[in-house]
Amino acid sequence: MFGLFGGKDMNVLAVIFERRDLYHVSGQRVKASAVNTARDGAKAHPRAIYFAVFDQKGAFREGGEGAGSLQVPGEVIKRLQRELTSNKTIQEVLTILQTKQADKIAKPLVWHGYPPRQMHGQN
Repeated sequence: MFGLFGGKDMNVLAVIFERRDLYHVSGQRVKASAVNTARDGAKAHPRAIYFAVFDQKGAFREGGEGAGSLQVPGEVIKRLQRELTSNKTIQEVLTILQTKQADKIAKPLVWHGYPPRQMHGQN
């Protein structure tokens, strides 16, 4: 699928569940030839609630629920998906990857969509 992008690098992000009110954004810049491996790794991470692939211009290419998506309510996943490309933390991570300041980065997700306590029980 990504063979059409030639030798361009891609950015693979994963939103990782840490606790009810804290998720992390983990991103890595990879060669187009390795994007499928990186994407599959992000998707299969046991605490990844969402993964996304972006090109170097910041365009969303692919995304979906990760292996850990069952740890959060479905409404949270839908909201995260809607707001992903406009989220400030996501944009900061993409900028760092696009400008080659780092090949890998992780930051806490600043977001107003965290679920209320009653959606997770007493945790």
